[in-house]
Amino acid sequence: MNNQDLKNLLKIYEQKRNNAEMECENKINNFYNNNPNLSAIVEQINLTSITISKEILQNHNNTVIELNKKLDILKEKKKKILEKMNIDDSFFSPNYECKLCNDTGYLINNNNIMCTCLKQKLMDLLYNKSNIYNLEKENFSNFNDSLYSDKIDEKKYNSIISPRENINNIKKIANNFIENFDNPDEKNLLFTGNTGLGKTFLSNCIANQIIKNGKTALYQTAPIMLDSIIDYRFGKTDNFVYENILSVDLLIIDDLGTESINNLKFTELFNIINTRLLNQNNKITKTIISTNLSLNNLFNTYDERIFSRLAGYYNICRFYGDDIRIKSTY
Repeated sequence: MNNQDLKNLLKIYEQKRNNAEMECENKINNFYNNNPNLSAIVEQINLTSITISKEILQNHNNTVIELNKKLDILKEKKKKILEKMNIDDSFFSPNYECKLCNDTGYLINNNNIMCTCLKQKLMDLLYNKSNIYNLEKENFSNFNDSLYSDKIDEKKYNSIISPRENINNIKKIANNFIENFDNPDEKNLLFTGNTGLGKTFLSNCIANQIIKNGKTALYQTAPIMLDSIIDYRFGKTDNFVYENILSVDLLIIDDLGTESINNLKFTELFNIINTRLLNQNNKITKTIISTNLSLNNLFNTYDERIFSRLAGYYNICRFYGDDIRIKSTY
């Protein structure tokens, strides 16, 4: 990871945090300007609090007791006015984009732990780039099953249900995958089928929702991912991408089967799949693998260890039908 990339992102976070706090301050000032009676009470509260601090330093205990009573009365008065106006404490707090880190990039109670939002932005910047999700287009609200034929053609598709019914069944599996993401018994997903059938679109829909749920997602094509790992093994790159491949909440491996084949890559692919299955990073991680290969071709291409993991721990979703890219822009 390039430290400059992190520094640039943290500058953006700082500006975003400053903007949120400035907007909040302006909002509060406008609020009190429009409510002078309440403003006067707040001013009395502040002055009384300052006076209490001074009296404590001078050991005027009796005076402090009386002032605390006065302070409680003022606070109660303020509380009742705000309740009548249906305003709670959140009104007076900055509207940070991320509630976990208050737009600092690091968890509020532990400055040493990077927030998921910053991790995601780093992965987007360094690895996902334009390959993963399009937040405006590639989401479930734009899922359109009418792009798939509702005609049953058992001979053509080797199935007794239509492409439309099939894609809706896959969508249900995808929704169930999202809803049960934190369940260790929920299987991973293997999308198989020809190009132009919506595998990448559905993967990105899932990634979008997982990110909205506060988790991280990393997209890698199989060739780039395995080449990156080999580079790391030979000391050509740092371990940022490798660590995230193993520990990111959702890993999407696209185009499995297009990589050049050798024993070293077989071993690395098995290690990735197996490590994530066993949750060896002490967290639940899930994986989506997308391939144009049929199950028979997968079995013939990869060794038994890899295929057995795919067959046993992945929900296999076969996409079929006509190329929907002719009918759609996604």
